[in-house]
Amino acid sequence: MDIRPILAALRRHRLATLLIALEIALACAVLCNACFLIVSRLDLMKVPSGVDESSLAQLRLDCDGCNESDLNARALSALRTVPGTQAAAVVSSLPFGAPSGYAGITLDPPGQAERHYGTVPHFYAGGPAAAEAIGIRPVQGRRFSSADFQPSDGAWLPLDAPVWITRPLAEHLWPGKNPLGKDFWSDKYHFRVAGILDHLAQPEPGARGVATAQWSIFLPMAPGRQLAGNYVIKAAPADLPRVLRDARAALIRAVPEGVLDLDQSQTLGDLRHRYFRNDRAMAGMLVGVIAALLLVTALGIVGLASFWVAQRRKQIGVRRALGATRSDILRYFQTENFLIVSFGIGLGMVLAFGLNLALMSHYELPRLPLYYLPIGALSLWVLGQLAVLAPALRAAAVPPVVATRSV
Repeated sequence: MDIRPILAALRRHRLATLLIALEIALACAVLCNACFLIVSRLDLMKVPSGVDESSLAQLRLDCDGCNESDLNARALSALRTVPGTQAAAVVSSLPFGAPSGYAGITLDPPGQAERHYGTVPHFYAGGPAAAEAIGIRPVQGRRFSSADFQPSDGAWLPLDAPVWITRPLAEHLWPGKNPLGKDFWSDKYHFRVAGILDHLAQPEPGARGVATAQWSIFLPMAPGRQLAGNYVIKAAPADLPRVLRDARAALIRAVPEGVLDLDQSQTLGDLRHRYFRNDRAMAGMLVGVIAALLLVTALGIVGLASFWVAQRRKQIGVRRALGATRSDILRYFQTENFLIVSFGIGLGMVLAFGLNLALMSHYELPRLPLYYLPIGALSLWVLGQLAVLAPALRAAAVPPVVATRSV
């Protein structure tokens, strides 16, 4: 089909053409970025915790003025006597629970003239049997020995400790290298990599960017002042709700002066469900925004095409009288719509990248993958063709006799 007459007609209606193209450009930019955000959130909700999630529950007890060693002894003794409890241990925190410690790390010791900054991972600390209770084990390296469980320095962690780190964190710190035996520091604290974990999600996965969800470190520590009041219990998944209920009651009886934090004393499944509540709401809201935007765009195309069909009725009749078929008229309007939508998509791709750069700078989002652009373009081309179909069919149905009588 010769598109020159179509381009000439669009130039005569350049304002309307520009407005509908801008609407399509906006729809393209929002569609690409919103779909990217939805997929990112859905992927994040599936993040593997790295622990035996279906069998675990957390209990947090606040006890101001308690002796930490006595508190741990009474609490663990009570929890281990609950029927159905397979294991109980003290841990600083668990995935999807309250975080216990994010800290920046460097790959060089303090005092170096030039220090290489690593990142800000989350530090988990666990007492004896904690790793076995939560179900983590290194896929490379060694297990912790009893000599590795050193007390904290009174302020945070042991001054020198072996650690397990996740594979994503190791690849970020030492890309392409064997991380076993590598050293790193956080201020005066020195750590040496003793094992590699496939997965161990942060307590707030995705809060500092989707890529950081697995940047976690686990280290052994003797229970005491900096490791008390937060416990994990393990039970058969079918028994876990009952065991958790009984464990709460047992903990309150064992430490009557303490205050049980019910908000944090949940199964890990419940903690995960609550943590991603906002992400589910955001994904649903974005789906609504996309649907509303596409509907408005489709209505705009339908309205403009219907107006042009009514305006060009005489012209259509003349073309039909001169031999144009219904298919010719139908193709004319579909081609015209395709050109407008294509122009809008071209602008929209530029706008989509600009919007993504703004989101990256303000919300630490990753770069928009390029394959979202053809997906968005294809969606808008299909939407445009469907929206223009009804007005185009009405134009194709204009009888040549009626049209010629109106000349």
